[in-house]
Amino acid sequence: MNLQLDGALLLEQIRLLGELGADPVHGGRTRIALSDAEKAGRDQLVAWMKALDLEVRIDRIGNIFGTLPAASGTGLAPLMMGSHIDTVTNAGALDGCYGVLAGLAVVRAYRDAGVLPSRPITVAAFTNEEGVRYQPDMMGSLVYAGGLDLQQALDTIGTDGTRLGDELARIGYAGDLQPGAIVPHEYLELHIEQGPILEAEGIQIGVVENLQGISWQQVTVQGNANHAGTTPTHLRHDAGYVACAAVNEARAIARDSAGTTLATTGCIAFEPNVINVIPRKAVFTVDLRDPDEARLQQAEQRFAAFLERIAVEEGVKISSERLVRFEPVIFDATLAGQIEASAIRLDLSHRRMTSGAGHDAQMIARIAPAAMIFVPSRGGISHNPREHTDDAQLVMGAEVLLDVVARRLA
Repeated sequence: MNLQLDGALLLEQIRLLGELGADPVHGGRTRIALSDAEKAGRDQLVAWMKALDLEVRIDRIGNIFGTLPAASGTGLAPLMMGSHIDTVTNAGALDGCYGVLAGLAVVRAYRDAGVLPSRPITVAAFTNEEGVRYQPDMMGSLVYAGGLDLQQALDTIGTDGTRLGDELARIGYAGDLQPGAIVPHEYLELHIEQGPILEAEGIQIGVVENLQGISWQQVTVQGNANHAGTTPTHLRHDAGYVACAAVNEARAIARDSAGTTLATTGCIAFEPNVINVIPRKAVFTVDLRDPDEARLQQAEQRFAAFLERIAVEEGVKISSERLVRFEPVIFDATLAGQIEASAIRLDLSHRRMTSGAGHDAQMIARIAPAAMIFVPSRGGISHNPREHTDDAQLVMGAEVLLDVVARRLA
C-alpha cells in the first residue's frame, strides 16, 4: 500500500487554524474552550472532516470524532488519533492542533490512495484540554474515559461564571453521542514536546513511554492584617510570609528529589495587597509532578506536614483544596515499540522519554492501549506565541504517525 502524506496541506491547515482567535495586540491566538473563537475552530475542523467524507459525531461533552470506515464494513473498534484545538491565552499554533490535523493528514493519505483501512480510523478533538476556563483540564477525554461524571462536567462553572453545558449548547456542540460510546482499539497522539530535551540533544522523534503524575492544590492562609511599621515580627500572623515560606518549601521538595519531582506556584494573591500592611490572607496554587506515584505521594505528604507545622508556628489558619490529581501513566509498550521501529525505518534519530505535560492520551490510556510521539520544540517554549517547531520536523512527525498507523492496520 503506497500511502503518501501531504505535508504541504498539513502545514497550511495548521496555519489556517492558527489564524482563528488571533490576538493582534498581544500576539499568538486565544481559543479558550467553548468561546466564540473556539467555535470557529471547531467549525473549521468539522468542515475539513466532511471534506474527507468522514462520519462526524459529537458527544454530549462536545468531543468531536471524524471516522473513516474500514474496508470490511464490519463493527471493528477504530484506531484513534487525536488531541485538542482549545488553547491557553496568547498561545502558539501547535499545541493540540498539530495532533488533530496530523490525524486528518493520515486519513487524507488513505483517501488520496483510494483505499480503506482494515479497521476504522477515527480522528478526535477533545473538549477543554487546557482547563483555562473550566477545571479540571483534559476534561473531555476524562469524561470520555469514565473518570468524571458527565453531569458534573456539564454543571461546571467557569472562571467567567458561565456553566459549561450552557456554553456547549450556545456554540452548537452539545452532541447526542454518549461519551465513551466509541471505544478505540488503540490510541495515538502526536504532539510537540513542549520541553527542551529533543532540541538540546539534536533528536528528531520522541518515543513517549510514560507521563508524569500531576497534583494541583490551592492553599488559603488566613492571618491578621496589621501595620507594617509598628508590629514586631514575633507578634505577627503574616499570611504573606507563610505563603512565601510554603512556596520555598515546595522548591526544596523538588530540589531534594534529585530532579524527579517538579514544583510550581503559578498563582498567588495577597489581601489587602498594600505595601505597608501585613497580609491578612494569601491564596496560592501548588503544582507537583513526578513520573513515580510513590514519590509524588511523598511530596504531597511532606508539603502537607509543612503547612501543619508553619500554621502552628505563625498562628495562622491554613486550608487546602485539591484541584486536580492524576496518577502517572505508563503507555502501551507495543505501541511505543512500533513508534520506535517506524522512526528507525524512516532513518530518524529518536529517544525514549517521559512527558512532563498532561495530555488527552493519559485519559484514553485508561480504556485502550495508548502512546505518544513527540517532535522538538524550539527552546522548549510552549503556551506562548513563540512556540515553534520547524516545518520539516512537523512533517517528519506526521510521517512517523502515518507509518505506525499503516503498519498497525496492514
